[in-house]
Amino acid sequence: MARPDKAATVAELTDAFSNSAAAVLTEYRGLTVKDLKTLRRSLGEDATYAVAKNTLTAIAAKEAGIEGIEDSLTGPTAIAFVTGDIAAATKGLRDFAKANPSLAIKGGVLEGKFLDANAVLKLADLESREVLLAKMAGALQANLAKAAYLLAAPLSQGARALGALQTAAQADPSLIGGAGSAPAAEASDETPAADAATEEAAPAAE
Repeated sequence: MARPDKAATVAELTDAFSNSAAAVLTEYRGLTVKDLKTLRRSLGEDATYAVAKNTLTAIAAKEAGIEGIEDSLTGPTAIAFVTGDIAAATKGLRDFAKANPSLAIKGGVLEGKFLDANAVLKLADLESREVLLAKMAGALQANLAKAAYLLAAPLSQGARALGALQTAAQADPSLIGGAGSAPAAEASDETPAADAATEEAAPAAE
C-alpha cells in the first residue's frame, strides 16, 4: 500500500474513533466471507464492521487521543464502529460470538476510553435505547399526570366550596354580607356619655 493510501486510511480510522459512540475490537480468524456478512447484518444499521491493519489502527487511536489500545492489537483485527445504539450493537456481537467461537472480542473504546473485553460484554447487558426511551416517556407521562392532578385539585376543591356557599346563601340570605336589616340600637355601655347625661337630667326638669 502506498504511503498516501496509508495516510488516508489512518485519517478515516481517526475520524471513526472520534465520531463513533463506541468501537469494539475483534479477532475474526477462521470466519468466512459469508460469516462476516452475517455478522454485519447482526450489528444493525447503526454500526459498521471493517478489517483494519493493527499498525494503522494504533496510529489512528493515538491521534484520536485513545490510550491503552496497543495490547489488544494482535492477530487479524476487525473493528465495529457503533454510531447508534451501543447496547444493540454489542448484543449483536456477543450473540454472534456465542454462535461462532471464531469471533473473539478483544476490547473496545467508549467515550475515548479503552475498555477490556469483559467491560465490552457488560455493555451488551444494558437496556436498549428504545427501552430507555419508553421508560423515560412513561415516567414523564406519569409526572405530567401527577402535576395536572395537583394543579386541578385546589381548583376543584374551591369550586365545591363556592357551590356549597351559594346553596347555603339561597336558603338563608342573611349569610351574605349586607343582606337583611340590622337590629335597633339599644343603650349599653357603649352609648356616648353626652346622651347618657341628657337622659339622667330629664326628670329634674319636670
